[in-house]
Amino acid sequence: MQAPNSQLRAEVDQAWERMRASFDGDWLGTTTWYGRDSHGMNLERGIANATPSLYAIRFADAHSGEWHGTGLRYAPGGERRFPLHRHTYNLGHNCWHFPQTAGQSSLRMAADLAKAGHEVNFFHGRSRSMLVVLYEPGADGHLRLESIAATAFRCERSAPEPSRPGFTSLEALLTVPAGWPGMESTLNPGVHPDQTAPDRPCPAFSAETFLRHGVSGLFEDHLVCSLPDQLPVGSFELHVGCLVEPETFVHCLIGFDADHQLVGWRERRYHPTKQR
Repeated sequence: MQAPNSQLRAEVDQAWERMRASFDGDWLGTTTWYGRDSHGMNLERGIANATPSLYAIRFADAHSGEWHGTGLRYAPGGERRFPLHRHTYNLGHNCWHFPQTAGQSSLRMAADLAKAGHEVNFFHGRSRSMLVVLYEPGADGHLRLESIAATAFRCERSAPEPSRPGFTSLEALLTVPAGWPGMESTLNPGVHPDQTAPDRPCPAFSAETFLRHGVSGLFEDHLVCSLPDQLPVGSFELHVGCLVEPETFVHCLIGFDADHQLVGWRERRYHPTKQR
């Protein structure tokens, strides 16, 4: 059943306002790409873009703006520009926005698609930590993980924020939030904001709840992921996370049903003390 116009309007308005609050900025960062070799996904050796990417996202008023990207890998000439309008934003329901975590997702992941992907952005202050995941059909016709891109964006309109100290391994990072309590928020494509489940406590963090798939890695800016190399039979979830500050770990779960249709996004925010 198609949602009433008022329901669609409320969903679009909420997504638009959250997008403006998070993405408004001149975001500069160097993207590093990780791809496949003869042994599968190689997360040890990435290839950094020759030039940094700049995403200039600006708004003329409360209802319109522009997205202007340069240094882009897949755009002709490395540049792309398109307008942003409240009344047309996210009508396809593939963009999603929690207050401090946002992105866009393919709503369906099937072998008849040329490509399926997800972009996840973790915001903290004027830092934007982005992970992009791309799946493509393999030689056997099944979708397989083809590439992962990580970018540590910083907003050029604000004072510089410090870089984050590195970890020696994925396991070392995941020991930091171990045992922390968390709160879970949920979004579903095409669902009125008032009809989504209220925030609720989630089980304390453990590495086992995150490392659910065969391809797991640590990237720039404390970004982490656990992804299936090839899509499994039945329902599944993609796991992406980020230690955005020493006492905040954010875990994003992107869920698909048995037909590989997207059913929702979950954000879990963990702190070493009771949820603030």
